[in-house]
Amino acid sequence: MFSINLPCIFLALKIANINWQSKLNKAAHHTSDYSSTEVILRRGQAFTISLNFRTTVQPWDNFTFIASTGPSPAESQQTKVIFNLSDQGASGWSATQEHSEHGCMNLTIVSPANAVIGRYKLKLQIDSGKKFSSVLLGHFVLLFNPWCPNDDVYMANEKDRQEYVLNDSGIIFHGLEKYIQQEAWNYGQFEEDILDISLAILDRSLNHRKDPSIDVSNRNNPIYVSRVISAMVNSNDEKGVVEGKWNGKYCSGTNPLHWSGSVTILRKWYRRRYKPVRYGQCWVFAGVMCTVLRSLGIPTRVITNFNSAHDRNINLSIDKYIDISGKTLHLTEDSVWNFHVWNESWFIRRDLGSFYDGWQVLDATPQERSKGIFQCGPASTKAIKEGDVNLDYDSSFVFAAVNADCVTWIHYSNKRKERIYSNTRKIGKFISTKAVGTNSRVDVTDNYKYPEGSLKERQVYKKALKLLGVSSTGRRTKVTRRRRRFSVAWRQNMTAPTGKPTISGKLNLDASPVIGQDILLTLSLRNLITDFKTIKVKLSASAVLYTRKPKTEILQWSRSIQLGSEEVKEIPFKISYSQYKNALMDDRKILVTALCEVRQGASLLMEKDILLQDPFLTIKVFGPTVVHKAANVQVTFTNPLSETVTDCVLRAEGSGLLKEQLQIKYVNDSSTIEFEIIPYKSGTRQLQVDLVSNHFSDIKGFVMLDVTPVQ
Repeated sequence: MFSINLPCIFLALKIANINWQSKLNKAAHHTSDYSSTEVILRRGQAFTISLNFRTTVQPWDNFTFIASTGPSPAESQQTKVIFNLSDQGASGWSATQEHSEHGCMNLTIVSPANAVIGRYKLKLQIDSGKKFSSVLLGHFVLLFNPWCPNDDVYMANEKDRQEYVLNDSGIIFHGLEKYIQQEAWNYGQFEEDILDISLAILDRSLNHRKDPSIDVSNRNNPIYVSRVISAMVNSNDEKGVVEGKWNGKYCSGTNPLHWSGSVTILRKWYRRRYKPVRYGQCWVFAGVMCTVLRSLGIPTRVITNFNSAHDRNINLSIDKYIDISGKTLHLTEDSVWNFHVWNESWFIRRDLGSFYDGWQVLDATPQERSKGIFQCGPASTKAIKEGDVNLDYDSSFVFAAVNADCVTWIHYSNKRKERIYSNTRKIGKFISTKAVGTNSRVDVTDNYKYPEGSLKERQVYKKALKLLGVSSTGRRTKVTRRRRRFSVAWRQNMTAPTGKPTISGKLNLDASPVIGQDILLTLSLRNLITDFKTIKVKLSASAVLYTRKPKTEILQWSRSIQLGSEEVKEIPFKISYSQYKNALMDDRKILVTALCEVRQGASLLMEKDILLQDPFLTIKVFGPTVVHKAANVQVTFTNPLSETVTDCVLRAEGSGLLKEQLQIKYVNDSSTIEFEIIPYKSGTRQLQVDLVSNHFSDIKGFVMLDVTPVQ
């Protein structure tokens, strides 16, 4: 009798259906916006699965779960975990059974807040006495969790989480410190394939290729993950996503100015089997990195630093050399960029201590190697502000970017050089990011340094010099005196000489410069003493990149100016459109330099950065915007030039509005272009429009739309 019933008693338990409760879990884990059929979860938070059985669950059935990730899962690497029902294992994973109907089992599974992120598979092993079975319950993706207090990326404020994790569009600031502009950027971290691409970026890294097991096991740490991403977004070492280029033509790729978002770039890299996308510059690297880190669940924002120093030898001094005509000489690799764009991500620093928790600087633009690779960060903004330049990672490089001194020298043909100005307040101005919940600009300079000229700022600067080991040279012992001596001269828009100044001067724009029009300027000179002066003025103008590297000389003239006792003289001059039109195809920046030499007295150097204004695009969207319903868009542009403009291309994109970038060619001088969008996601959406022409650099605009769900 017993032998007949035995097979029935120990019959293997069979599962008829597995329900991952996708809608419920996505809502609870704030992953509903991902355009993916995959189960996407956040670590440190419970999720539910429902199992329906073909046979009855018996009291002696024993359930064991196995979650694994990576190519070689191992318990020792925390990439494989085994845990039983109703028992929290040492790994921190647990599974409990909730109230269930007959033939069904509702399970709640919790991952630890420090679990490895990535793509997992979950297996269930059922031991029914003498029968043993194993079934694959499915796959899921586990992300960082800013909503979980025990996660290293926890962010307490919900509005901050909405902005730095869930907002799929944003603003990147650029231009000049006195003329800050904004540009819309489509992050698109929830668009189709973007999460897959972000995970693929991790799998393509040098670390992963060297030792996949160790690499995956380190993916529980946002410090590690963000640093790997900073290396992989550029292509210099690891055949990463974007190839940088700052000079020459862009015929073999895309002009960096033409990009308006990350989605097209990331998809192009992915679909072309990981071939680097040409080309990018700093804002492109930062935009792409923001997309990738937000998609993985790390709160991230884009930062713009105006007058950003690139200090190659990290001595906190940027030396610039010019010849007697005012032309820049390339005798040093140091430079000052009009602006530089990087990222900040939010997480704690277990490696440094809790004081350094919070915003961490990351920079994917390939400027300098860090531990042999073109990567930068994470560097704590608190470490930068306090001058702790000895701390990981790359704090000294970022400190120099916002704090270095600028020294300009005239280099004569006999190799003699004369220092004609030193400025300690120029670097690190108006450090900017997008505000939470609006498109306005927020100044975060105070996060990076104490007020210029304050006692605390001087103490921090000296501390950094000492930690960098440059104070022993003796050159830095004069820094404090020099700072007091030259600060007034800089505020007057003039160069401070090494001796007592005898003349002062300014370069002024007579009107706002607009593309297609002549640029009108005035050079104003003042004799500060009663003696008669003859001043030799050498003036030049060049088209420059935002890195202030000259591209093309536009204008050069020299003349002698006579100044009587304490006389002020104004010399008007202009840069005609015909002089600059062929030099500003890629950018709209001009650097005007005036070098004034006096026989008895120090030389005076004046510089004026000019950014030409583009005409605005007018964007109108007609009717209400509703999910899955077409809406008409009208873009109007008037040609500002006196010549006919042909071969124009209008590009449009926007997450939740257009699944792929839209391109429309047209040739009219004064044009109204219409196209259609069919929104596929509700909420606040950003539509970006970009007009590309061979006659001028990109003209961009954007409009915010409130898309309502289908009623």
